Amino acid sequence: MAFNNIFDKKKVLVTGHTGFKGSWLCTWLNELGASVTGVSNEIIGEPSNYSVSKIADLIDSRFIDIKNFDLFKNVVEEVQPDFIFHLAAQALVRPSYEEPLETILTNAIGTTNLLEILRELNPEVTAIFITSDKVYDNVEWIWGYREIDKIGGSDPYSASKGMAELAIKSYFNSFFKSDEFNVRIAVSRAGNVIGGGDWARDRIVPDCFRSWSQNEVVEIRNPNSTRPWQHVLEPLSGYLSLAENLYNDKKFHGEVYNFGPAAEQNYSVKELIAVMEKTWGRTKWKDVSNNNHFHEAGLLKLNCDKALSELHWRPVLCFNETVTMTVEWYKEFYENKVNNMSLFSVEQINSYTRLANSRGLSWSND
Repeated sequence: MAFNNIFDKKKVLVTGHTGFKGSWLCTWLNELGASVTGVSNEIIGEPSNYSVSKIADLIDSRFIDIKNFDLFKNVVEEVQPDFIFHLAAQALVRPSYEEPLETILTNAIGTTNLLEILRELNPEVTAIFITSDKVYDNVEWIWGYREIDKIGGSDPYSASKGMAELAIKSYFNSFFKSDEFNVRIAVSRAGNVIGGGDWARDRIVPDCFRSWSQNEVVEIRNPNSTRPWQHVLEPLSGYLSLAENLYNDKKFHGEVYNFGPAAEQNYSVKELIAVMEKTWGRTKWKDVSNNNHFHEAGLLKLNCDKALSELHWRPVLCFNETVTMTVEWYKEFYENKVNNMSLFSVEQINSYTRLANSRGLSWSND
């Protein structure tokens, strides 16, 4: 059974549902027929994909702080979800330098709260914990990191995600591994993603479209840095595929999977801008590398062989398709003045799924 069917009429809890990935995941799950409840602390900034894609009209939104154990537990107990996708986090490296304690509390303690809630309630649930490629001890080698490689991080964000993974591993081995528990968990690590609806500060794509929509010059910190660019729908398809497999087969219980782009998807920021210009036009930027005072990794790649071998998952889009889909979303919003992007986002999800079908990806077949 493909995930297009398995979520129909299921109760799904998405933490971090007002964020970039979380709001796209809610849109997709709603299309798949799920009854979705979202948990977030707040809507961060406007515009946001949560607002312009009208997520509040699609799901049940609960605004609580996941650091508050009792409030969080009350929601889980009330919803009794069949699936949980845990994305709630302080999700950016640069803000982690500004608020390291809040980053660690949210990412590590918030995750541990959910684990403890599941331990106490012991519901029949399939839970996917989304962490980050930043958990790896990044020495900037040229090959991709595997799930068995060393965890470590040189910044508060990476450390907070590593702490979360240690908590997940501890709870799995201490409690959920036992047949006495109904809880099934798995971990997903994904990397740098782009796509329509991202307006986070200090990120290359949002920075560009905020500036270019006002015909302004965008400041680029590291134009020669390479990144494995990936459309937001790619890791989301991985999360859904992992959830389906874990729901159907306990052999995936406690496993960790990378979801990243193909090896040839590594391009520099400068190359990304060049491709965006082809679809957008009217681009202006300047190099401000000397003004960057924070450590930022120059290269971080993921090896996704395990996901390919065990889940039959692999990315769908090439680099040009990834960038074009992203630019087209922002053009629809900024140039066509569309104030409800929900239908356009659904069209992109359906287009992505059709493309996956046409390329013979087993996770996408009806």
